[in-house]
Amino acid sequence: MTSENLIEISGLNFSYDTRAILKGIDMTMQRGKVIAIMGGSGSGKTTLLRLIGGTIQPTSGYVKFAGKVVHELDRDALFKLRRKMGMLFQFGALFTDLSVFDNVAFQMREHTNLPESMIRDLVLMKLHAVGLRGAQHLMPNALSGGMARRVALARSIALDPMLIMYDEPFTGLDPISLSVIGNLIRRLTDALGMTSIVVTHDVQESLKIVDYVYFIADGVIAAEGTPKEVRESIAPFVHQFVHGEEDGPVPFHYPAQSYRKDLNLENALA
Repeated sequence: MTSENLIEISGLNFSYDTRAILKGIDMTMQRGKVIAIMGGSGSGKTTLLRLIGGTIQPTSGYVKFAGKVVHELDRDALFKLRRKMGMLFQFGALFTDLSVFDNVAFQMREHTNLPESMIRDLVLMKLHAVGLRGAQHLMPNALSGGMARRVALARSIALDPMLIMYDEPFTGLDPISLSVIGNLIRRLTDALGMTSIVVTHDVQESLKIVDYVYFIADGVIAAEGTPKEVRESIAPFVHQFVHGEEDGPVPFHYPAQSYRKDLNLENALA
């Protein structure tokens, strides 16, 4: 692994019982880059994030983060490694009984011995970075969906991680909030020099901010490339996904017997 690669994934396989989810995945993710992982529902995108974070273990193959094979680490070493990672969950997952300020301060209080005066300054810096310093005293139930996502983003960068993983960060947002979140992901990645992994279905917004794209289908890497390469791809799966077409390798209809047979029309017309 070169010094520029923060993550190396090699021969990664994962199954739930006998159902194979990931089948021989190979990826590299460079420091300071925004990487998109795209694919249909159930293709294994979120499972891949869980494998990177070490919450589940691969059937075979490995994920290497900052030079360490994640699934080989003991409990203490894994927890230490996770402090270098941030996670933005699909709907923010804020602590509903804590204020905006205390949500962002939580990790600092839990994992550091910093004095409260320094924690205050750091929290205000993180909230300022996402444009919500003035909302520090609000409770989560007073936030819009876009604001909650931005607070969650401030919390995810609280400990200045090397990596942030975003699980569907654009879901349920209005066009303005969606653009704000997308631009924040790009700016924070550049400013902090971290790596960002964005799992998303939002092709058009993602292609504006990412450096590289992996498409997962049927548990394998179906395609990969830069945003320009993805937009210009003539590969049927990529073209269908990028342009949202109904007809293509990904069928609209779930496999079933003849529609006429289901409606008993074949016998009726015999």
